[in-house]
Amino acid sequence: MTERGGYDYWLLAVTAVLTAIGVLMVYSSSSIMAAEHYKDGFYFLKRQAGYAVFGMLVLLGAMRFDYHHLRKLAALGLLVSAVLLGLVLVPGIGSSAGGAVRWIRVAGFSLQPSELAKLALVLFLAHSLARKSEKSLRTFKLGVLPYLVILGLMLVMLMLQPDLGSAMTMGAVAMGMMLVAGSCFKHLLVSILPALPALYLAIWRVDYRRRRIMAFMDPWKYSTDEGFQITQSLIAFANGGWKGQGLGQSQQKLFFLPEAHTDFIFSVVGEEAGFIGVLTIAVLFLVLVWLGLRIAWSAPDEFGRYLAFGLILLLGLEAFTNMAVVMSLLPTKGLALPFLSYGGSSLVVSLLAVGILLNVSSQIERRKA
Repeated sequence: MTERGGYDYWLLAVTAVLTAIGVLMVYSSSSIMAAEHYKDGFYFLKRQAGYAVFGMLVLLGAMRFDYHHLRKLAALGLLVSAVLLGLVLVPGIGSSAGGAVRWIRVAGFSLQPSELAKLALVLFLAHSLARKSEKSLRTFKLGVLPYLVILGLMLVMLMLQPDLGSAMTMGAVAMGMMLVAGSCFKHLLVSILPALPALYLAIWRVDYRRRRIMAFMDPWKYSTDEGFQITQSLIAFANGGWKGQGLGQSQQKLFFLPEAHTDFIFSVVGEEAGFIGVLTIAVLFLVLVWLGLRIAWSAPDEFGRYLAFGLILLLGLEAFTNMAVVMSLLPTKGLALPFLSYGGSSLVVSLLAVGILLNVSSQIERRKA
């Protein structure tokens, strides 16, 4: 006999630990800057803690909401996210920072539509792929082309912001989901080839991106300009050693390391908690990915399988890409570290994704002992 399994509380526990570490590290990495710019050392802590509480409420709601009902929202969610991506580009609506227009400001808060778009794309692909027969998925016309058109439109809007990191992440997640669903590998490979010249133009022919690549290959040569951020990040890891300088004792966050509380928060973890802290975070993310893949593998239906796989692929890809970037293993991408980096959109969407995974886990049938 079989029975419904309960929620995967290990996944919930790992998520809660990562979120708590994130709130703590946001405070540690931002308090001095917050005191300087906002006259309140707790400015970012209070906002991130609020995002975390709201995000956990969203998670708890999602884990109790039957994921099958999400299929009704798949097309609408994709349409709304596409509209929001378009609104970002409208002067007077989109808000810029660091040379990119990626946010919509509402009542003092910033919404980053690209975070919602990633989730919406995963939901739509899971819904659509689950409806296709194995035979139709093996054809280019039905198994690849429709998704390439949708993906291409969204990636164009992301590139106009510009947000190459999110565009590449969404592309990789979409390709991964199609491959797992049974789309022909040769068709996917051939579909990527025409995009390579565009990728070359987007990277090498855009001055600041070309300089980032050069800085990635030799950061110390460009340590006073494009390589400044990554060299300061490497210094932070070197300062941390094995055990770290101690919580709150980072020197690089003293206006040396740009984006210390956002994209480069992992560098502050390395300096304050050392190799032990870095390894702990990496292991927690590995466990998170393993638990998510286990849920996907055991999901009760194809929609749940593709949805769970897409969500955990998204979280894992963002996490390990961010960690690779701050350790100079990849060129700078501008991606947040899920659960840890400061930012409401990223944190709430990540917690929502885990909530959906938990609901899928609750509907897995397990054999009675």
